[in-house]
Amino acid sequence: MKPARTRSTAAIAAAVLVTAALATACNRGSTGTAAGSGDDKPAIGIDLPRSDSDFWNSYAQYLEKGIKDDGLNALPRSNSQNDVTKLVANVQVFQNTGAKAVVMAPQDTGAIASTLDTLAGKKIPVVSVDTRPDKGDVYMVVRADNKAYGTKACEFLGEQLGGKGKVAEFQGALDSINGRDRSEAFAACMKEKFPGITVFELPTDWKGDVASAKLQSLLAQHPDLNGIYMQAGGVFLQPTLALLKQKGLLKPAGQKGHISIVSNDGIPQELDAIRKGEIDATVSQPADLYAKYALYYAKAAAEGKTFKAGPTDHDSTIISIPNGLEDQLPAPLVTKENVDDKALWGNNIG
Repeated sequence: MKPARTRSTAAIAAAVLVTAALATACNRGSTGTAAGSGDDKPAIGIDLPRSDSDFWNSYAQYLEKGIKDDGLNALPRSNSQNDVTKLVANVQVFQNTGAKAVVMAPQDTGAIASTLDTLAGKKIPVVSVDTRPDKGDVYMVVRADNKAYGTKACEFLGEQLGGKGKVAEFQGALDSINGRDRSEAFAACMKEKFPGITVFELPTDWKGDVASAKLQSLLAQHPDLNGIYMQAGGVFLQPTLALLKQKGLLKPAGQKGHISIVSNDGIPQELDAIRKGEIDATVSQPADLYAKYALYYAKAAAEGKTFKAGPTDHDSTIISIPNGLEDQLPAPLVTKENVDDKALWGNNIG
């Protein structure tokens, strides 16, 4: 899930003005119903964060299925394409077309604060998926524990390497709470539990081509690299495997020279790579549950319902955060031992 860099206030303001003038959706898709179409259900605005990630494309599929199955009055979906100015513009259109709740996944968790304040002022509740905005009121954050992602990856990789070796870490953008949480947890765990492992932190801004280029440079300096942590398989898996194959380094698990790889996301391609022995594990980020509970909370918000911290009836826990509530959904570690588990969303999507 993932971010663009912080844009200036002037740029964001400009985006809003342009959108208000045009009164049309920026990067709008063709799906959805318009407010005022005769449907008396509250209208919900939904912005997709990007379309260059297999994870987020899977999330979009689950959203469409949920909207249809539940008969929700969803406005035409927009896609902010990893650009906070487009997200701000798209949200302005939702306001103009009668949204009673908004679902978003802000990739820059700092720059969205003023937009959240605006929505709060208009009594339009926000459900934030996967990312927790740094500031600004949210009705509910639907997210997994991203610090646990980093810790699980560290523990598995550290044990695979026997506590010794060199690991490349593809960090997500550090202006995103997800990138920060995963990076900080991975670093803390490695320092405490596996001090014999050297970690090379490679910031990528969630871009696969950046990760591939940095890995190529790192391999030239450290040909004995024996581990990789990818914070987002949806963008890093394909370019990483392609580079390792090109260099003759894509050895199957159990074979001498195999580079142990742990990922995050749980997309079908990662599960297939685990079966082939190309990577060793991933933390399955629940795209299906993200979509299900994003819609669940958006509908509840539009109807004026409220929630409180504590255990839920869907095996998660709602916690209090400074700017609202967060439902922390389960995200299991997937290895060759459980990769065929039918409960994994990656085994149930085309």
